Amino acid sequence: MSAATRPVPATAAGRRASHEERTEHTRRVILLAACETIAEVGFEKVRMRMVAERAGVSSALLHYHFENREKLFLEALTFSYEHAGVEGYAAEPPAELPHTWRLGRVIDACLPIDTELRRDFLLWQELHLRAVRDADSLGVARDLYGNLRDWIAGVVRDGQAAGEFGPCDVGRLADLVIALTNGYGTRILIGSSATDVADARDQIWSLVAPQLGVTAPFPL
Repeated sequence: MSAATRPVPATAAGRRASHEERTEHTRRVILLAACETIAEVGFEKVRMRMVAERAGVSSALLHYHFENREKLFLEALTFSYEHAGVEGYAAEPPAELPHTWRLGRVIDACLPIDTELRRDFLLWQELHLRAVRDADSLGVARDLYGNLRDWIAGVVRDGQAAGEFGPCDVGRLADLVIALTNGYGTRILIGSSATDVADARDQIWSLVAPQLGVTAPFPL
C-alpha cells in the first residue's frame, strides 16, 4: 500500500480537518475585513496593515494568505458577490407568484438597501474604476458581471417556464435590470432627496414588469 492510498489515522484526520477549518475561517475573517475597509476608505487608501488590524490578525499572517492588496481586493470582491444579501434571495418563496417574488429579491440584492448590500455596492463601484486601468480587475469585472447577468436571466427563464412571465429578450432584460439597479443604487447611496428605496423599487419595477407581462406591484 502506497503512502497515497494509506488510510489516515482518525486522530490525524481530525487534526487535519481542524487545521483546514481554521484556515478557512481565517480567510473569511480577512476577506470580510477587507470588504469593510475598502468600502469605508476606498481601494487607493487601503493598506494591508489596516485590513490586518481590522481582522485581528498579524500582517505576516495576512501576507501568508494574500500576497498583496491587489489580490486581496479581487478575492474580497468575489467573496462579497457570493455572500452579500444571500439570506434574502435564498429564502423560501411564497406559493403565489414565486418567480415574481424571486426577481424582486434579485433586484433588492443589487441595491444598497442595508449595511451589507451598501458595502457590496461600494465594492462594485471600486471595481468599475480599477477595471478601466487594470487587466486583472477587468477580468474579474467581466466574470462577475457575466455571473450576475446569467443569474438574473436564469430567474426570468424559470418564471417563463412556469408560465408566470411572458416572452421577452431575456439577455436584454437582464442588462436592463443591471443598468437600472446601478443607476438607482447610486442615487440611494448619495442620498438623493428624490429617491429612497421604495421609490427605486417602484421605478425599476415600472420598467421591468411590463416586459414580463407582470401586473402585480413590486413583491415585498
